[in-house]
Amino acid sequence: MLCLLLLTAALPARSQVVQDNVVVDEKTEQVIRAALRYLATKQSPNGSWSNNGGEYPIAMTAYTMMAFLADGQTPNEGEYGRNVYHGMEYLLQRVGPDGYISPEVGDGDRMYGHGIATICLSELYGMNRDPRLKQKLELAIRLIENCQNDEGGWRYPPRKSDADLSVTVLQVVALRAAKNSGIDVAQQTIDKAVHYVKSCYDPQSGGFKYQPQSGDPGFARTAAGIYCLQVCGLYDDPMVHTGCDFISKNLITGKGDMMEWFTYGHFYAAPAMYMVGGDAWKDWYSRVKDLLMANVHREGDFASWEPMDRKVGVVYSTAVYTMILAMPYHYVPLYQR
Repeated sequence: MLCLLLLTAALPARSQVVQDNVVVDEKTEQVIRAALRYLATKQSPNGSWSNNGGEYPIAMTAYTMMAFLADGQTPNEGEYGRNVYHGMEYLLQRVGPDGYISPEVGDGDRMYGHGIATICLSELYGMNRDPRLKQKLELAIRLIENCQNDEGGWRYPPRKSDADLSVTVLQVVALRAAKNSGIDVAQQTIDKAVHYVKSCYDPQSGGFKYQPQSGDPGFARTAAGIYCLQVCGLYDDPMVHTGCDFISKNLITGKGDMMEWFTYGHFYAAPAMYMVGGDAWKDWYSRVKDLLMANVHREGDFASWEPMDRKVGVVYSTAVYTMILAMPYHYVPLYQR
């Protein structure tokens, strides 16, 4: 069961915010407030967030920051502005001379963490134009460009290696987010990456595979693939249309890896369906919102979720599910067409 703990923070009332006829109703808004309060209590003194007592601090900090940004919280602005500021400072401190964003100890989340952290820093830079952000962000982007393999993809080590769709999508989204915020990004790098993502498409099912010649198409991989293509401007690509049908069918039936990779998959499915808009987004958001609201754990002024899939940790699941519920607020530029 998912957990969420209720909150009564004094955020401005926004229950009438509408996107494609999707309204963040009062009950959902209360849950969002409660979840943000819960996440704020889980921030470490150094500004980071982590799972299970210290795991994956780079990735967890970035995912949690995206939840705050989706609610309109920015560095030193808003009820949780200080939390966002300290999270930003933590990520900036973890950018090495070569641009690699890594934790103080170990290599933890590797290029996976680097990708989501670069996405987060890109969105922050687009909001406040802090020169320090630009300098660190440019280093992080150069590392991504330098690690792209000949196929156009990326893998976990911060070097040229083989590739998979999961790690590749995060790097592509990071490149696009940085480019959207004004950072110079080589278009050739993006074009090669799109080619790799498309090579993972399975025309028979309409879904995407983990690697071009490996694995079956699944919900999470397909959500990642179609979101990546949309971020790169391919909104009307046939692969996007068939991929949306694939994840919609899996959402309704619960088949495939929809539940096994629920949190990871919906981190991509939410913005993918949001970009599709119209009835597809309205129906998707309604179904997922009902599921999340039915499984939220409330305790006093707080709200949180146990993950609905693998034991990925309460911080991760709460951050992703909060981001999903807050998407109709329309605050994160990366999630817009």
